[in-house]
Amino acid sequence: MADKILSASDIEHIRARGTTQEKVLRQIDLCRLGAVTVTLDRPATVGDGIIRVADVERESLVALHDEAARAGRCLKFVPASGAATRMFKEWHSVFNRGGFESSKAFEVFAASLPRYAFYGDLDAALCGAGHDLGDLVGQGRGLDLLDFILNDKGLHYAWKPKALLKFHQYDDGSRTALEEHLVEAALYAKDGNGLCRIHFTVSEEHLEPVKGLLGRVTGLYEKRFGVRFEIGLSIQSESTDTIAVDLENRPFRDRDGRLLFRPGGHGSLLYNLDGIDGDIVFIKNIDNIVPDRLKDTTVLYKKILGGYLVGLQRELFGHLRALSERSAGESVIGAAARFATDRLSCALPPGFEGRPLEERRQVLIGQLNRPLRVCGMVKNEGEPGGGPFWVAGKNGGCSLQIVEEVQVDKSRGNQAALWASSTHFNPVDLVCGIRDFRGRKFDLERFVDAEQVFISMKSHEGCDIKALELPGLWNGSMAHWHTVFVEVPVETFNPVKTIEDLLRPTHLP
Repeated sequence: MADKILSASDIEHIRARGTTQEKVLRQIDLCRLGAVTVTLDRPATVGDGIIRVADVERESLVALHDEAARAGRCLKFVPASGAATRMFKEWHSVFNRGGFESSKAFEVFAASLPRYAFYGDLDAALCGAGHDLGDLVGQGRGLDLLDFILNDKGLHYAWKPKALLKFHQYDDGSRTALEEHLVEAALYAKDGNGLCRIHFTVSEEHLEPVKGLLGRVTGLYEKRFGVRFEIGLSIQSESTDTIAVDLENRPFRDRDGRLLFRPGGHGSLLYNLDGIDGDIVFIKNIDNIVPDRLKDTTVLYKKILGGYLVGLQRELFGHLRALSERSAGESVIGAAARFATDRLSCALPPGFEGRPLEERRQVLIGQLNRPLRVCGMVKNEGEPGGGPFWVAGKNGGCSLQIVEEVQVDKSRGNQAALWASSTHFNPVDLVCGIRDFRGRKFDLERFVDAEQVFISMKSHEGCDIKALELPGLWNGSMAHWHTVFVEVPVETFNPVKTIEDLLRPTHLP
């Protein structure tokens, strides 16, 4: 097959990118076969897949988290590689069409400007270019204002990553989203020696500006919060890019005859996660952050999620240690099987109870020795995005999964009704245990459902192509992890998807 589709120079090109022809051929096959949809069995709800932590449990869970943090087990992982272009979609439209649709629309825009944390930076940029912000507002020069916000003559915000945008205003200045994540990490992830570990994924084009900001502010926050930061930065490796195909599912070639590869989506970040020296890893998106006055609730539930993982992981490791003994008897096997089904929602294979003892021991080790994630879930209030569901397995049984809408074929049976009946929403608030009971890091690629890809139609050089995204980081990339859902308050979810979101009360002083 490779001889027919890929030439020797193609294979050399593939290897130079850090991938293999086998992976590329598999990607072509996936494009040909089409994305596989999941089968929803039912939404996860409180009492049926989602745990609601009782008030009396909070203190003990926080204590478990704090113990793990003091021991240096905690690290924060923040996907921060996306540009802010979509945030400014409406303002781009205004700029590109040559002005606001009405004087009233401009007045609303102008009145909102002082409420943004970047207002002072905008004023300084305009002054540096010989303009007065007040005069531009008074003269109704909205295009000039937008030009200085969006483009490189001023703040260049539409082309920067969200990490570098000013999100919040304080009495002593303003903070970027990246700075707010440093502060939040200092409040729950530092160890007993004051070391706080945090890792950001950034795009290659933004790596130096991010390094520059960190160089300017890290010392300030270390002094203010009594910590030392160990900050990791990584970029999405081109080895995770996926091949593009034409509408006949043949490898697409650019005008120079070279194979076209495209970024593999946020599922590529699994390889960044796999590459860090982590143990208990908190994952949270760069744009979901609040100012200091609202951080208490967020920090409390970070610790509750972390404590829940630590406690569950101790039980899990205890069962695995017992199962690792060849002398494990019926009592050990029975206790581990109950834990697998009752606490981790594992679906044991048909006829499990009737199998020989040694076979059951091996099955349980295989079922239990996996990465563990505890995922915060908020009540569904109409936000777009994925949610928690029981998903039917290929060989019977169900597993708990975070499912995106694009993974569901709503034309089939009752799938549309099940999707609509979801009570909770995925805010991307995860705590992950990525080491096994012997302290060894898992090979996270082993636990990916490779079929859970996303395929979309794109255009390149005027030609229609199919673009393949790898299984999403918290969807197919973690499909074979142990998954536990815990309800968290909606106050912990404050994303910034559009620029106007920064005017919500949760983001204002």
